[in-house]
Amino acid sequence: MNMKKKLLAVALGVTCCLSFAGCGGGGEKQAAAPADKASVARVVETTDVATKGEKKDWKIAVVVKDSSNGWFARMEEGVKQYAADTGINAYQKGPAATDAAQQVQVIQDVINQDINALCVVPVDPAACDPVLKEARDKGILVITHEGSTCKNADYDLEAFNNAGYGAFIMDKLQEAMGGKGIYTTMVAHLTNASQNEWANGAVAQQMAKYPDVKLLDNPKRVESQNNSEKAYQVAKEVIKAHPEVTGFVGTSSMDTPGIARAINELGLKGKVFVVGTGMPNECRTLIKDGSLSYITLWDPAEAGYAMCVLARQILEGKTPQDGMDLGLKSYSKLQVSPENPRLFMGAGWIAINKDNVDNYNF
Repeated sequence: MNMKKKLLAVALGVTCCLSFAGCGGGGEKQAAAPADKASVARVVETTDVATKGEKKDWKIAVVVKDSSNGWFARMEEGVKQYAADTGINAYQKGPAATDAAQQVQVIQDVINQDINALCVVPVDPAACDPVLKEARDKGILVITHEGSTCKNADYDLEAFNNAGYGAFIMDKLQEAMGGKGIYTTMVAHLTNASQNEWANGAVAQQMAKYPDVKLLDNPKRVESQNNSEKAYQVAKEVIKAHPEVTGFVGTSSMDTPGIARAINELGLKGKVFVVGTGMPNECRTLIKDGSLSYITLWDPAEAGYAMCVLARQILEGKTPQDGMDLGLKSYSKLQVSPENPRLFMGAGWIAINKDNVDNYNF
């Protein structure tokens, strides 16, 4: 590192807070040493494989879409547990809102901090690609999650096959709809790679398995901007303009509760249904009062932990391969995508309804 970069790193190291709320622009403070294992909540079940390694002085930064989002607060719990379990300096940062430009700035900041690996959950893969290339040019390992279309990631780690997850959502929606009706799909942003793949998987499953169900012609897909209030407003607009709609596929964890609120407010519980990604604590009341049929998800804490495990294994010379075990329940036997040898998938989806929602506390 030249003197100019050293001075920049020092300046960045004293300018911004460490809390998971993070900063959308400006400099980022390098993470403190990992917390003592006993002081960190144990939220992820692991085997010894997850903590094996030769070195402890690796630095792994995880950059998420939005540090104010409950989904990523849960992911940070997994990252913190990994740091405590291993003694490795692994930490999470993110912008204060789901904004591609802000996220790029956070990434830019952390790659100037002598990190060894960068794990990113991209808002917009195309917008992230140039700064991910910068990271790789610096010799930083780049791993994405929900970023299968990023061209400048070394590897992408997903909780599951994206098309399969979309099919799973559709099956649960049709269980609620009774296998008939008209539906539409919602994503946070039309540029979001994984969420559009889930929505496409849901549509493909409907076309293959549910002939009495139709996709609304216009709009076939709407955006929530990863905002529950926006999802609520858009859902109301769709229902009012198209009273024939009886189902929604939600992909962002903000979509599903927002749509459910609209259904509730319009007095359509039991007539219009929504199934999609959600957080148990945020959706519990809506599930119990019947506004929301099912939420589907994977544990973001486990995903955060898994990215760190994979990063360390690669840094220490292990090449990811089909069947690889990361020492985690949902990532014990990774599958490589036949279309993309850099894409690895676990098997971690969950369906939650009123019968089991109280079994989950995050």
